[in-house]
Amino acid sequence: MIVCIAEKPSVARDIAEVLGARNRKEGYIEGNGYQVTWTFGHLCTLKEPHEYTPAWKSWSLSSLPMLPPRFGIKLINDPGIEKQFHIIEGLMQQADEIINCGDAGQEGELIQRWVMQKAGARCPVKRLWISSLTEEAIREGFANLKEQSEFQPLYEAGLSRAIGDWLLGMNATRLYTLKYGQNRQVLSIGRVQTPTLALIVKRQQEIENFKPEPYWELKTVYRETTFNSTKGKFSSKEEGEKFLETVRNSDFTVTDVSAKKGTEAPPRLFDLTSLQVECNKKFSYSADMTLQLIQSLYEKKVATYPRVDTTFLSDDIYPKCPNILAGLKDYAGFTAPLAGKKLLKSKKVFDNSKVTDHHAIIPTGVQPQGLTDMEKRVFDLIARRFIAVFYPDCKFSTTTVLGEVDKVEFKATGKQILEPGWRVIFAKEQQEEPKEGEEERVLPLFTVGESGPHIPDLTEKWTQPPKPYTEATLLRAMETAGKLVDNDELRDALKENGIGRPSTRAAIIETLFKRHYIRKERKNLIATPTGVELIQLIHEELLKSAELTGIWEKKLREIERRSYDAATFLAELKQMVTEIVYSVLRDNTNRRVTIMPDESSDKGTTKSKAKKGSTSKTKASDTENETASAKPKRTRKASTTTKEQTAATQTQLIPTTTQAATGDELIGTPCPLCGKGHIIKGKTAYGCSEWKNGCTFRKPF
Repeated sequence: MIVCIAEKPSVARDIAEVLGARNRKEGYIEGNGYQVTWTFGHLCTLKEPHEYTPAWKSWSLSSLPMLPPRFGIKLINDPGIEKQFHIIEGLMQQADEIINCGDAGQEGELIQRWVMQKAGARCPVKRLWISSLTEEAIREGFANLKEQSEFQPLYEAGLSRAIGDWLLGMNATRLYTLKYGQNRQVLSIGRVQTPTLALIVKRQQEIENFKPEPYWELKTVYRETTFNSTKGKFSSKEEGEKFLETVRNSDFTVTDVSAKKGTEAPPRLFDLTSLQVECNKKFSYSADMTLQLIQSLYEKKVATYPRVDTTFLSDDIYPKCPNILAGLKDYAGFTAPLAGKKLLKSKKVFDNSKVTDHHAIIPTGVQPQGLTDMEKRVFDLIARRFIAVFYPDCKFSTTTVLGEVDKVEFKATGKQILEPGWRVIFAKEQQEEPKEGEEERVLPLFTVGESGPHIPDLTEKWTQPPKPYTEATLLRAMETAGKLVDNDELRDALKENGIGRPSTRAAIIETLFKRHYIRKERKNLIATPTGVELIQLIHEELLKSAELTGIWEKKLREIERRSYDAATFLAELKQMVTEIVYSVLRDNTNRRVTIMPDESSDKGTTKSKAKKGSTSKTKASDTENETASAKPKRTRKASTTTKEQTAATQTQLIPTTTQAATGDELIGTPCPLCGKGHIIKGKTAYGCSEWKNGCTFRKPF
């Protein structure tokens, strides 16, 4: 019997249908020589610290750094997961062959490999590698199954990422909480989460410390057209007024008129990040919401695999494009002119060298049915981008008019669309969006030598601070490790050093909301006092540098491409964690994070309104999202510990001890730090009865 294991029940049903397996059993579908079963995202996770060494159960500085010589996995503690795993285990023990049908990416590989390892699978394994869930794609994938060994580097990269996040998240969170936390306030540190927070805090400080300065611009209006002085900005009003007086009493004369023709290529196809950016700009969707919506479109077979970081298509997609276009029946007005003709094949769209595991996000050609309004909007963006790449470039003419008033030069530029080309597909939204800058305006006809009266004006303006990050601009900053880049080619070059993966960036932002390190004001992301204090507290650049984190991300990608060794990466990370621990332990400044989160800070948390069932995969091991795979908990208290207290510990909305009790009322209460001892009274401070065993709780009188 051949056992196929998919990542979700819905995907398993699609695969079973194509394979002719129709007999539904508990936890799998059987028929035609196949048993098709499924996970629910992660069933397994890395073990928690105390499962390597019992001494690591309680949080103490003396136990750091925690560096297990060998990492292990365990089942996630959930009855539903345990039940499904035992079904999978039974099928795999009897299987003649296993086909890994997990999502075709790093995380999908890790999820299924861990399940197969835990189940003790011994038979040969093949890999299904597809970019969409259409019947045609599934049939084609099964006709071209790959050897599991081909994907060993992908698995090693995923495993290195999970272990790396465990090492940094577990150690740094305990280290900073014990060293700098106030009573029971957990200070969550993550390999990607913390540099991302640092970007927001840095931008916020730039805004707060910004000192606006005045400048003056000299302009003049001639024949209802505004001309700018080529002198640029004047730093003093006196200098500007001097030029204003010069031009006030003379006529304006046109000295040169030039027109330059140019072309503009269609916008790039979407990768996940650019789709999230566009949806945030246009619809104010959060990155997480967009990911859930495109995941739903993928599972409904109308869009291709979403967790991608390329905007290109491979050459083998080109022959399929006419059929995909024909399937976009709601866009017949745009696809009709392309029907029956040889489609354009631009190197800006089709380039095998720019495609690794997956190509850009495009429609599959399946007619969408039953989409929510939000899904329709996202699909519309994808469909229009896809159609546009087969349209001709937009042709335009840029006109530049130079003028002069008493030897003071002025300039005006304008743009005229000669042939709209691909722009017709976006004509409606271009009308709705206001034009930025003067380049888009169409100038009247001017002739060299013409002259006449004009109206000059000196305008006072002030320099503007940088803008706060929105989710759109933060995603772009994460993609380029904090460097501000508008050019697509340059952005492609910097993607190698981006922080986080496209599939995890949304969850990282959500984690910062959940930790109450950031909040949202309209579209702007604002660091809370706790978030600001945490970043100011961290002196170790290794923890908060987007650039350094980007370098680690690059190494993970190199592991995937077999150009870097996973063992070397983890050895470097262990060395880095060790250095951070000893650096923090040497700090004798007695600094503390004392500011509690704003009550309003959770208002920014973006709750998805996407359709139920269209959630993205559970990533229990992806500790970029949650600091560490098993959320660090303090040693469990006696039975007096309530669920509410435990929840508070995990979300850091933890009141300080002084809020709960004052004076000698503290004596005998459970220790808020270790949970094992109780509060005792010393000569100058309250302490913990477990102080001999390493508990460092101390509260001066």
